[in-house]
Amino acid sequence: MDKTMKLGPLIFAILAAAVSMSSCMRNTETTPTEKKKHLEVVLRSQNGDYWKTVKMGAEVAAKEFDVTLDFRAPDDEGDVKGQIALMEQSVQSGPDAIVLAANDYKDLSGVVNDAEGRGIPVVAIDSEVESTKARSFIGANNYEAGQLAGQQLIKLAGTKGNIAIVSFKQGERNTELREQGLLDEISKYPAIKVIAKVYSMTDRGTADQLTQGIIEKYPHLDGIVALNEISSIGVADAIQRMNLQDKVKIITFDSTSEELELLQEGVIQATIIQNPFSIGYLGVKNAVEASRGKKIPGRVDTGIKAIDLNNMFWSDNQKLLFPFIK
Repeated sequence: MDKTMKLGPLIFAILAAAVSMSSCMRNTETTPTEKKKHLEVVLRSQNGDYWKTVKMGAEVAAKEFDVTLDFRAPDDEGDVKGQIALMEQSVQSGPDAIVLAANDYKDLSGVVNDAEGRGIPVVAIDSEVESTKARSFIGANNYEAGQLAGQQLIKLAGTKGNIAIVSFKQGERNTELREQGLLDEISKYPAIKVIAKVYSMTDRGTADQLTQGIIEKYPHLDGIVALNEISSIGVADAIQRMNLQDKVKIITFDSTSEELELLQEGVIQATIIQNPFSIGYLGVKNAVEASRGKKIPGRVDTGIKAIDLNNMFWSDNQKLLFPFIK
């Protein structure tokens, strides 16, 4: 009897502890898990291999950092108003951060300022935006890319001759920087004459027609530098159709599957590549860190490289050309 009475308080204590633990466990189980961060990614266009690769890089980063993404982009890189409207939609949706590849250096600044004013950090990728509010710019140095294109042209076409430039959008930031870098580089060679500079408005057919018009007006053309992906393909179309691939040297930008095929066929002699996979990946990575209150670098240079038939099969270059293939 005495033993039972002595054990009573002990049993009561054990039962009380069990009830307490059970209660704690129930509280733990019902505590909701932390909500995933959500990012909006607004690209210059939803078309083209370049932007598909940027998207791949962003998706890999989203999986690695356990965040969700929504992608928005106009059909045409020239649709600045359309991209502003998409950015406004992204801001209104209240994401944790926005990754933006701006279609216009100046016109997108207002909506970037608005996003930051609402506490939504914005990370610019590929193309800069005229706003001190953007937390970071991640992309290539476009001035140096233009210089590199000029160096490749001199290497292939020589230090004298007539050349043309097929650019994409007059007044656009990336356009201006690439043009300036190219012109500064070839200005070192007084015998090189720029006989034409035209703008394709990022339309393949327009680039084709403009190239044909240049050659018809200046039949003694030695080289063409095309400053973006779509312009590059349009120039190559015209050169092939006019059967001038053995005469006119072409320097292009980017590394679409079509461009690489034209490089192997000798229609294009060299192309300046960026690193779109890394641009997309680092854009999301830095945006996630900014959304968590971490300090991120104000600028990240993702690098450029000149690819030709001699080095395109080097293992390091293959990783750049095909980053999504293991």
